[in-house]
Amino acid sequence: MFDCDVLVIGGGIVGLSTAYALTRAAPGTRVTVLEKEHALASHQTGRNSGVIHSGIYYRPGSLKARFAVEGAAEMVKFCAEWDIPHEVTGKLVVATAREELPRLHALVQRGRENGIPVRELGPAQISEYEPRVRGLAAIHVGTTGICDYGAVSRRLAESSGARILYGAEVTVIDRRPWGVAVRTADGRVVRARVLVNCAGLHCDRIALLAGDDPGMRIVPFRGEYYELRDPSLVRGLVYPVPDPAFPFLGVHLTRGIDGGVHIGPNAVPALAREGYDWSVVRPRELAGTLAWPGSWAIARAHWRYGAGELRRSVSKRAFTEAVRRLLPVVSEADLRPADAGVRAQAVLRDGTLVDDFLIREAARTVHVLNAPSPAATASLPIGREVANRALALL
Repeated sequence: MFDCDVLVIGGGIVGLSTAYALTRAAPGTRVTVLEKEHALASHQTGRNSGVIHSGIYYRPGSLKARFAVEGAAEMVKFCAEWDIPHEVTGKLVVATAREELPRLHALVQRGRENGIPVRELGPAQISEYEPRVRGLAAIHVGTTGICDYGAVSRRLAESSGARILYGAEVTVIDRRPWGVAVRTADGRVVRARVLVNCAGLHCDRIALLAGDDPGMRIVPFRGEYYELRDPSLVRGLVYPVPDPAFPFLGVHLTRGIDGGVHIGPNAVPALAREGYDWSVVRPRELAGTLAWPGSWAIARAHWRYGAGELRRSVSKRAFTEAVRRLLPVVSEADLRPADAGVRAQAVLRDGTLVDDFLIREAARTVHVLNAPSPAATASLPIGREVANRALALL
């Protein structure tokens, strides 16, 4: 009667980690993954900066803090075990203005509460790590690294033994007391005992199709990147001091596993769930975003911050100015455009930006409703958490 025991919607790193955890925790469990694209990790997983985050930013005791710290160590071990390109580089978080110094000190305290080794640096010590970076003070976080999350995703898929169906966009979900039946756009029907929703940018839509009100909506934010023409200007990873009032880390410098240095991202509203450029507009998706009261609440609360982000989107000069706060030697000519990504940010009806991973259960269903950065870093413990909840429903 059933085509599988657990049906996972979404072939990004969280969905694949869940499949991997399911078959490791309960060998013999039949798992199917539905991926609407024709390749794995096509969206958030494959379009981020490839950073293995330390977990320093996140509220002590939160899922993000716990899973990022655990996940960073596990991700390095996983990459080493499977010979996946990775490196533990460490990173600098640099204060460039006096008003940032209290926030930098608070970050030191948070890091220590989360069990992360942190070293405080003065201007001369900053230059020892990054000769061309300038700042008043900084911290060095030694457990930060980089890897190839696309390669990690492919290995998770292969090692899980799950059946993966590509080009399988979900259009209908029929949930019954005995299980769940899902129909895809090409007419395939898959029946399972339990459904797991790891659809990322579309997770709220999938929850609604299943008959569950998620109490949030995904509001997509595009992150735009440049890359340095001369990557020798930066040795490793350099971040500004984040503003705790907003969930984005600000424009930072990231040496990737390929040796190139990416600069960004900014954070601007995307006009489609997969709107990687201003030219990509999907009226139905945009209307859905605008119809959600939380979208307007965000705009009212953060319009000043948003205006700055929009300015950096349309003006290379403005983007360069932001970079020059950390790397004064950079000019517009040193930057060339790179691929953008879109962050799936869960927003509540009152405009609250969900700041932790959000996993909810319903009848025969587990929904992952907020898993933006550092979800790739934390994907192995997230996958175990989701898998354990799914197995309890079998």
